[in-house]
Amino acid sequence: MHSRFHSAYSELPAALQSALLPYLDAPDFAAMFKAEQIAAIKQQCGLDDDALAFALLPLAAACSLTPISHFHVGAVARGVSGNWYFGGNMEFRGAPMQQTVHAEQCAVTHAWLRGEAKLVAVTVNYSPCGHCRQFMNELNSGTELEIHLPARATATLGDYLPYSFGPKDLQISELLMDPVDHGFQLTLDDELAKAALDAANRSHAPYSTAHSGVALEAEDGKVYAGRYAENAAFNPSLPPLQAALILMNVSGGDCQQIRRAVLAEAEGAILTQWDATRATLAALGCEAVQRVTF
Repeated sequence: MHSRFHSAYSELPAALQSALLPYLDAPDFAAMFKAEQIAAIKQQCGLDDDALAFALLPLAAACSLTPISHFHVGAVARGVSGNWYFGGNMEFRGAPMQQTVHAEQCAVTHAWLRGEAKLVAVTVNYSPCGHCRQFMNELNSGTELEIHLPARATATLGDYLPYSFGPKDLQISELLMDPVDHGFQLTLDDELAKAALDAANRSHAPYSTAHSGVALEAEDGKVYAGRYAENAAFNPSLPPLQAALILMNVSGGDCQQIRRAVLAEAEGAILTQWDATRATLAALGCEAVQRVTF
């Protein structure tokens, strides 16, 4: 079991500990459960979906990185596939506050990067801030997405974001988590650059069309790729580097152990991720950053 889960796991009821142990102890546990695993866990511990999601929040919060706030937020995103995905808030010492990732963003992006087609619910241990409500409003789940909070009745995203502004107000039909392939092509020999280009091809940037992707190579050789997730309100947009860092973190990697990185983005686009990507990676101790354009 990854050391970050030890404390939260020790506080769980014995029946739930027993049900979770085979999965948490797996060397490849990546902070998610497949549908069949969720079914087995529920059968063994006797919890329904909502109760289990609440019980798992301490484990999700254990995925948070909080060198600035020391405040741990956990979220569990439930997909239409039946798979469940952990997320935690992520902060980066030395980088601007705007580069942080909220727990809901983390869980949603985690699900997206794992290939989830749509979300049905997000369970979180603290009320979603306005930033996160707007970020989730970009999803193809729409305002019907269920939001579950401890000691509060289940509500929809529409309840938390009345009179919302979103993609439809800008006549955008392509929504976050819709399957896309933008078809950008480059002749590349570098596998890390290929991973960044593949991420850019599946990025969500309907407002600027400045599609981009980032691939990170960890010191152990593992590769984590993230895609840009743009938002109708612009500021809640999630850069591709943060998406890659989300995948690295939830997979058990160390965000301060990055050997090199590649950003793939459109040449001459109306906006660029280059300066912010280099600055944030420098704060994390990585100076080996390359940019390829299509």
